[in-house]
Amino acid sequence: MSVVHRIGMALGLPVMLFTVWWVASAGSTNFFFPPLSEILDSLVQEWFGARLVDDVWPSLYRLAAGYALAAAVSLGLGVLIGTSRTVRGLTEPVFEFFRAIPPPVLVPIFILLFGIGDGMKIVVIAFGCMWPILLNTVEGVRAVDEVLSDTGRVYGVHGWSRLRYLVLPSASPQIFAGLRQGLSVAIILMVISELFAATNGLGFAVVQAQRSFAIPETWAGMLMLGLLGFLLAMLFRLVENRRLAWYHGLRRAQRSS
Repeated sequence: MSVVHRIGMALGLPVMLFTVWWVASAGSTNFFFPPLSEILDSLVQEWFGARLVDDVWPSLYRLAAGYALAAAVSLGLGVLIGTSRTVRGLTEPVFEFFRAIPPPVLVPIFILLFGIGDGMKIVVIAFGCMWPILLNTVEGVRAVDEVLSDTGRVYGVHGWSRLRYLVLPSASPQIFAGLRQGLSVAIILMVISELFAATNGLGFAVVQAQRSFAIPETWAGMLMLGLLGFLLAMLFRLVENRRLAWYHGLRRAQRSS
């Protein structure tokens, strides 16, 4: 499949939906559903203007910091738990307990512990998005092929070399699946964390626009969130395709054989 074909498939449905929205909303006099042209004007003027620095960049910083913290902690714990049956038996009940708690419920507690600054928001994002990364890492490490593991043991591949050249490559497809799920959760929690005692950010700006009945600005903020999620997903896919090129090539070879 050519690059042009793939881009066309990725953009075809969004372009069609925006075309329908533009035509259906043209000339609308409904206060809560303004024409798409007004929303796009607000998007360009507000979100690609002063708000880009005042609200978008702070949100991206919190998102990146929380996601990076969750990935680092989850990958380290996941490898440890996945390779040790004893550690897995000790920690699994605790992790299942905390995983069942919705992160937004813990926001008041995190405010008491970390205040109302960026630290609280980063912790909320990290706490919520670490679970899919952690659980997928554990399962990926546990699912390492026994034949490969025994072969590595016979050839004296131990310690860091075994982790780097055997365990992590074998578990990487499932690890990336967890990272992809964690990114989606992180974007949601970024917005939720900015609804509480915030002075900037995408979530704060959208709620402020809604409370002041600035309807085009509210719709524009939601479009900005969707655009941000789309761009981050595309960036993640590029990284994933590059890091897992060997895996996708192997799957294509298996399907063609």
